[in-house]
This record gives sequence, structure tokens and C-alpha cells, in this order.
Amino acid sequence: MGGGGVDLLGLLLQCKDGSGDHNSMTIDDIIEECKLFYIAGQETSASLLTWTMVVLSLHPSWQEKAREEVLQLCGNKTPHFNAINHLKIVTMILNEVLRLYPPLTLLLRYTKQVTRIGEFSIPAGVEALLLVLSLHVDPKCWGGDAKEFNPQRFSKGVARSSSKEYDCNQTAFYPFGWGPRVCLGQNFAMIEVKMALAMILRHFSFELSPLYAHAPCVGLTLCPQHGAPLILHRLSS
Repeated sequence: MGGGGVDLLGLLLQCKDGSGDHNSMTIDDIIEECKLFYIAGQETSASLLTWTMVVLSLHPSWQEKAREEVLQLCGNKTPHFNAINHLKIVTMILNEVLRLYPPLTLLLRYTKQVTRIGEFSIPAGVEALLLVLSLHVDPKCWGGDAKEFNPQRFSKGVARSSSKEYDCNQTAFYPFGWGPRVCLGQNFAMIEVKMALAMILRHFSFELSPLYAHAPCVGLTLCPQHGAPLILHRLSS
């Protein structure tokens, strides 16, 4: 089996050298990694892109700001990596969508040893559910407009996004988890969604269909219970 490709599978196959070294990968390892990218890299990214288009339909002024930025940086060319990395407004919008509509609304953690959190002492061997969505809309961390869509709160980056009135640091925002168990694919996911959104914004404006009913529903990910019917209008060149 050759491994000279530059796509994901090709890069993984390059890690299989047959030496048995602890840094090499077996075929079983590669298969499991492909499964992970397919499941974790598709469903969560699709959820983020869907909610972003819904929210930008509800806030057309932000949709237009994002479009202007994409056209300014990319023009009529297909968005490229360097341009994608400079999309500040698009990044602000995506972070705010991740705050209000995180693909995963809770995370599971397991204490390997006695752990202290504030005044609480948690024994080893306890499973803890981290309620991501609850923290993301907590007024104590985000201020009085915690439940409102306001990408401007991320204008100075994630670390300075939470309310200054309260003692909340950047761990008030963790759509990809945090610490040593943070999602390894978070940068890949953000680039993927930025690329898709930039290509849509270049060619279309969009609005919600009259059939749309706003009903976030927790399944495998947070998704619109009744779907997200959108009306797209092709932009003139």
C-alpha cells in the first residue's frame, strides 16, 4: 500500500513505516484515525456551519460585514490559507456562534485523583459532566447580554472575550474542551468552516425560509430540530 499522497489518508500512511517504532502507526491505528476524522470532523463542523448561516440570516448586518471582509481579502479568487487566517470578522462571528450554539453542549471528564474546584473536593474516580452551554450563557461570565448574539465581544480575541465585571478567564469559553484533553482537530475544524463560509459568502446572500422554526435540539450535536431551510440568492459577479 503506497503512502505518497498529500491528502489525509496519504499523510497517515506516511506514518506507517513498518519499523514497529512507537512513533509509527499500524493499519488499525490509521483506520481508527480515519473514523475519528469522519465522525468528529464532519458532524461538528456541519453543525457549526449550519448555525452560522442561521444566525447570519437573523443578523443580516453581520452577514454583510463578513461578506465585505471576504471580498476584500479574497476578491474573486478561491479563498486560500493565508487569507483565511486573516478573516477577523468571520472568526469573531464563528466564536460567537460556538458560544451560543456549541456543537457539543456538555463534556465528560473523569477524576484520576482527588481534585479541588473552588470550595469543593472531588474524590478520585468520579465522572463529571461539564455543562458547556450553561457556562457559555452565564451572565456572571458574559454580562447582561450573555444570551444575545454579539460577535464584537471577541474583537480582542478569546482570552479577553468574557465580561470584565467578573472574575472569569478564557476557560469560560471552551467549545473544543480545554487542557490536555482539548480537541486536537479544533484548528482543522475552524479552517474548514471558514473556507466553506467564505466560499458561500462570495457567491450568495441568504435568508431564512418562512418555514424555519427556531428550536435548538440536543442530539449527537446541537442541531435545529426542524432543520434549517434557507433561501439563497446568487450574487452578481
